[in-house]
Amino acid sequence: MRVPEPLRQLGWELPRNFLGLDEGASDVARARAVILPVPYEATVSYGAGTAGGPSAIIEASRFIELYDQELDLEPCDVGIATLPELHLTHASPADALAELRAAYDALLDAAPGKFVLMLGGEHSISSAPILAWADRLAADGRRLSVLQVDAHTDLRPEYEGSPFSHASVMHRVHERVDLVAVGIRATTKEERDLVRARDNLHVFYADHIHDGDGWIDDVLGRLGDDVYISFDVDGFDPSLVPSTGTPEPGGLTWYPVLALLRRVFRERNVVAADVVELAPIPGLAAPDFLVAKLVYKMIAYRYFARG
Repeated sequence: MRVPEPLRQLGWELPRNFLGLDEGASDVARARAVILPVPYEATVSYGAGTAGGPSAIIEASRFIELYDQELDLEPCDVGIATLPELHLTHASPADALAELRAAYDALLDAAPGKFVLMLGGEHSISSAPILAWADRLAADGRRLSVLQVDAHTDLRPEYEGSPFSHASVMHRVHERVDLVAVGIRATTKEERDLVRARDNLHVFYADHIHDGDGWIDDVLGRLGDDVYISFDVDGFDPSLVPSTGTPEPGGLTWYPVLALLRRVFRERNVVAADVVELAPIPGLAAPDFLVAKLVYKMIAYRYFARG
């Protein structure tokens, strides 16, 4: 609610939006970035809890320092609006994704030119915005690249009987985009064979990118001009983010991830992004805070990495 002017100097809590920004900095009409929380969970296959991810990220973000010492500014000055949670139908995963696609298209039409960052929820939801952007770019004769940071390739045609599983999200989109997956350390033989058979699928395994940063040049070389970033938090090593449904050892660490993202945002047109698969653990706040700061860094790089 809007606090009446005579009461604004009292000790109210920070607003419950991303970073706890005030009304001016979080106004949708003025903001250049928009947070879309989608707490959808229907096909998780091991640990559960991703439905609590968006709210945990937003809650932790309220305690992040607004000043970014790397960039020497407050990135939130661009304005960051936080939409209410979008609750999707549970009639079926197909229905839920169709509903999300319609909602996402409506958001892009209503807020043209804004950087939309979707918070999940399970990874299956990423197919809707990816295909929305693939269609929009194709209408202009352009092809979308997807940078997928993940522990898993997520290229199964179906998993546990569902073609709309979180483990199948990239199979749903792989014929429409150029896919570059980074941090992979869990895949199937069938997924490996698919990657080898197609020239638009590229995998950077985690054990091949721990020494040096030359791999970042190779990643950039595989990405086209227009990039959508889909960041599954299990891409991080579980020592940093244990709060995810299928943690895999040997994952990425904070500064190499930032180095990759900084280069991608600086050298490519990042059209939108999502961060998914945080499954908060009660009493363990550090992963929530890390993911919230990751979201803030992505917004910061989107508007200031080129400077």
